[in-house]
Amino acid sequence: MCNAFRVRWTIIPQTAPQPWIACSGCGGLRAFQSSGKIRLNANGRKLDAWLIYKCLSCDKTWNRPIFERQNVRDIDPAVLEALHANDPQWIRRETFNLEALRRKAQRVEEFPEFDIQKEVLRDTLNWTTLEIDLKVTLPTSTRLDRLLASELRVSRARLQTLHEGGALRTSPDRTDILKRRIRTGTQVTIDLSTEADREHAWRPLAQGGPL
Repeated sequence: MCNAFRVRWTIIPQTAPQPWIACSGCGGLRAFQSSGKIRLNANGRKLDAWLIYKCLSCDKTWNRPIFERQNVRDIDPAVLEALHANDPQWIRRETFNLEALRRKAQRVEEFPEFDIQKEVLRDTLNWTTLEIDLKVTLPTSTRLDRLLASELRVSRARLQTLHEGGALRTSPDRTDILKRRIRTGTQVTIDLSTEADREHAWRPLAQGGPL
């Protein structure tokens, strides 16, 4: 849209999910946190890799399998290098691997806190429509309605009303998208043509920076 003020919001989750497993040190179900360290074990051309977790109560360790008995030739060279180097960025991405955690843990606790970076992609005079492109760096439990409500300072009820009335549209277009987890590639379009204060009330919140 040529009359759209377009921004990109990059969402960066702060805290990795914590698996709850039976702790041999505590004798019960406890929360574990990644130590940020990888353990490797080579057996000929086969390799095992684990991400080491620690109990938050007693520091007992738990090795969460990344893969086991994997032929070295079948491992992506970049992944192999990251494992040997204990690459912190690769490890951080792996700590957000919810599917892997859910296979091994009795429950997984997620945390809603995140950092957000906002940038203007397109500005125009007399804009009437706000477009928000979402980039989500790691999986997060944050729902779309909660994100929009907190960042634009509107109630979730109003967002739902806007959505039902067609003033708030999304891509992909789903009737329940406001209640779903935010994902990279989601675009939110809000028609603000009836909002006389959009330049002073909506723009600063959408683009970030000092109010």
